[in-house]
Amino acid sequence: MSNREARLRKIRNFVKKMPSLSTTVSKVLEICSRTDTSPNDLNKVISLDPVLTGQVLKLINSAYYSLMNKVTSLTRAIIMLGLNTVKNLALSTAVIRCVGQTKKSRALPVQKFWAHSICVGVMAKLLAAEKGVPLGDREEYFVAGLLHDIGKIPFGDEYTLVLKKAGVEKLELVSAEQSLMEVDHQEIGRLISKKWTLNSAISDSICHHHDPESAHENNKQLVALVALADCYACIFDIGYAGNRFPREDNITKILEFAGFKWEELSTMSEAIDEELRRAEVFLQV
Repeated sequence: MSNREARLRKIRNFVKKMPSLSTTVSKVLEICSRTDTSPNDLNKVISLDPVLTGQVLKLINSAYYSLMNKVTSLTRAIIMLGLNTVKNLALSTAVIRCVGQTKKSRALPVQKFWAHSICVGVMAKLLAAEKGVPLGDREEYFVAGLLHDIGKIPFGDEYTLVLKKAGVEKLELVSAEQSLMEVDHQEIGRLISKKWTLNSAISDSICHHHDPESAHENNKQLVALVALADCYACIFDIGYAGNRFPREDNITKILEFAGFKWEELSTMSEAIDEELRRAEVFLQV
């Protein structure tokens, strides 16, 4: 058995043992994929899970949404924010919870990893607004950014060597992963995405954020904006996910593909800082 096969077998076992998304969240994703779902249908499913209900209401009443009055009813929250937003909130909190229950490698500091992930989510959502994506669809960009690096979670403590190699040799992380481990976090992300049956847009952002052109035609814009947000978070050292040295030619390619100039991103730093402060509540769910 080759090193790659042995490593993949170990990682597959790890993914198999990772907690599944709760039945409630799976049901939420299922009913939201139907065209005839009503706020009441969604309310019925979420309210069966008191913890999830509490978390969703906590998020809705946080600075992230800046609502004028406190919302105490789930149905009202669903009507105010829309099915899509509440679905994505439920998914985000469930994933953060699942990862929290997973035995993690000491290579990546968890708080910094999520700070990086949240920055990518926030930035992708802001870029989506710049691109004129309708308000109700922008939350998907946040979730795609939040989950883009989830494939790094199953790597063991040997991942420290990958991070060291990337740092010392100023390599893009994916190259260091391939060089030392013959597998990268996008490939591992695909296994997790399959386990949790995530939709194709979020799955593509997990599997192709270093090469958005490989994403499915319908998802290319979303993946390109997540990729661009990832470059921004890495270059400006927001949080830490190990990729300190994205390749310059790759950044240029992603900028072009996403339809932005670097100067436009620099002007967004205040808005990003503000959004980041508001999104910190995701780390407290």
